[in-house]
Amino acid sequence: MKIVTQEEIDGHTNATIRGAAEGALLSAAVAIPASLLLSRRWASYRALPLPLKVMGTVMVIAPCLSIQAERRGLEFDRAHWTGAGKLELDREAAEEEARWGALTTKAKIGDWATRHQYSIILGSWALSMAVAGSIISRDRHQTLPQKIVQVRMWAQGLTIGVLIGAGILTHSQRQAALQRRPIDHSWRTLLAEQEEEERRAHLNAPNSSYPL
Repeated sequence: MKIVTQEEIDGHTNATIRGAAEGALLSAAVAIPASLLLSRRWASYRALPLPLKVMGTVMVIAPCLSIQAERRGLEFDRAHWTGAGKLELDREAAEEEARWGALTTKAKIGDWATRHQYSIILGSWALSMAVAGSIISRDRHQTLPQKIVQVRMWAQGLTIGVLIGAGILTHSQRQAALQRRPIDHSWRTLLAEQEEEERRAHLNAPNSSYPL
C-alpha cells in the first residue's frame, strides 16, 4: 500500500484548484458575453429581472467549474500511479481502445451517447429552451409571463422525449452488454503483476550482507 505524502496531497489540491479556475474562467468567458448579447438582441430576455439573469449565468459556470476541477484532480492521480496499479490501468486502457476501434460507426455513436446521456439531456433541454424562446418571442399577442410558460412547456416536452430515447438506448445497451459480458479475471492479472514487480524489486535490491 502506497503512503501518500504531504507533497502529493498539496499537488492534488493545487491541480484541483487550477482546474476549478480554468472551468470558471472559460465558462464565464462564454456565459457572460452570451447574456449581454441576449440582452441587446432579445427584448424578452432584457425584461427579465437581474437575479434571474445572474442565476442563469451561475447555472452555466458552476457545473463547468466542478467538472474541470474533478478532471484535473483525476489527471494528477493517474499521472502519479506506480507499480502494479499503473500496469493494470494501462492494460485496461489498451483493452478499451481496442474495443472502441472494433466498433462500427453506429455502435460508436450508441456507446458515446450512453456514456454521455446526462450531458445530452442537459444540452437538449438548453437547446430546446433557446429554440422555443426564439420562436415564441416573435408572438406579439402574448405577455412576457405567458411566453415564459410556453417556452418552459415546449422545453419540458422535448426533454421528456429525449429522456424516453435515452431510456430505450440505455436498456438496449445493457441487454447487449449482458449478452457479451466477459468474465472478470483482472484480479489474476493484478496479482501476477504484483508478483513480477516484487521479483524485480528483489533482484534489483542491493545485498544486505556480504560473505567474509
